[in-house]
Amino acid sequence: MNIPNLITVLRVLLIPIFILLFYLPYQWSYLASSSVFAFAAATDWLDGYLARRLEQSTPFGAFLDPVADKLMVAVALVLLVQEHGNLWLTLPAAVIIGREIVVSALREWMAELGARAHVAVSNLGKWKTAAQMLALVILLANPSDFTFWVLFGYALLLISAGLTLWSMVQYLRAAWPHLKTDVEKK
Repeated sequence: MNIPNLITVLRVLLIPIFILLFYLPYQWSYLASSSVFAFAAATDWLDGYLARRLEQSTPFGAFLDPVADKLMVAVALVLLVQEHGNLWLTLPAAVIIGREIVVSALREWMAELGARAHVAVSNLGKWKTAAQMLALVILLANPSDFTFWVLFGYALLLISAGLTLWSMVQYLRAAWPHLKTDVEKK
């Protein structure tokens, strides 16, 4: 267990605290839950940076880091869908969570074929993540009223969902030769 892995574990342990803060019946709970989410998002960057810088990458960290990120994002999206209860948040949330399921399954399947490198992470994913994290921080920090900030958060989340779909298409295109059946080859 090294520092980057401990930071990743911390991110997972922050999820129940994040949920608790979100549901507290106080006005400050919006900012508190958003702050915990923002801190967790920053630790996602930090643990990766430290693992590379300190040359402490481990199989455990490589496994847990994306899982922790996806758990935090999925929990945030589910909480926000419940809170906002509208199409502007529900549709991009479904796209984002659905894409994560599809791409995770695709990566696992490609790894079984020994073709994992064909579906590696791209720069498009970094832009998607940045828009998504900023949208979630903004939306978590504000009540569900249609204010400028909430509408801005919706816009960023829609952009993130669009980038999410595009990156999924890129993954599927890279994997397509491996997805064809043997029947076509005959």
